[in-house]
Amino acid sequence: MLSVSHLTCQRGERVLFQDLSFELPESQWLQIAGANGAGKTSLLRILSGLSEPVDGRITWNGSPVREDREAFHADLLYLGHQGALKEELTPLENLTLSLGMEGFNVSEDAAMQALHQFGLHGREHLPVRFLSAGQRRRVLLCRLLLRPARLWILDEPFTALDVHAIGFLSRLIETHLREGGSAVLTSHQSMTLPPGLCVTL
Repeated sequence: MLSVSHLTCQRGERVLFQDLSFELPESQWLQIAGANGAGKTSLLRILSGLSEPVDGRITWNGSPVREDREAFHADLLYLGHQGALKEELTPLENLTLSLGMEGFNVSEDAAMQALHQFGLHGREHLPVRFLSAGQRRRVLLCRLLLRPARLWILDEPFTALDVHAIGFLSRLIETHLREGGSAVLTSHQSMTLPPGLCVTL
């Protein structure tokens, strides 16, 4: 279970949110909602350990994240809205390199299969700089198929996807939940996921 207690986030002189508390059990998903600039991405970055809150506490399975970040990050897969891909590398190279840097060595066959499942057949060996925004997004989302993680934190995962990719990603998230995983996400698009929890900033 992910538990957040009395979280406060400030950027410059502005307090984005304060005294925020919620719990996310396994097999559940949580949508972070709110207007542009409300702090949704800032909250996801704090939950992922990429930023520090002004105040508050985050625990994972009863243990404070600050005390054992390594164990938490082993269970976490975070995909930011502006995901980083190396322009000169191919989708296949980006996947194998980024996962290898995290200690997850995947075979070329497994990476190729993930790319095909996300509709990137024929783009595997093309430098990323030639891909559309939607294709780049799908390269990043392939990590969901390759990187074991109990908690998914996804910032606008449906952005720039076509209807087929949206359907596939929705089914992938549902499978993750059925298998006992949890997910936190933001989205400005309507979703076909089962009813989940919601926190509005």
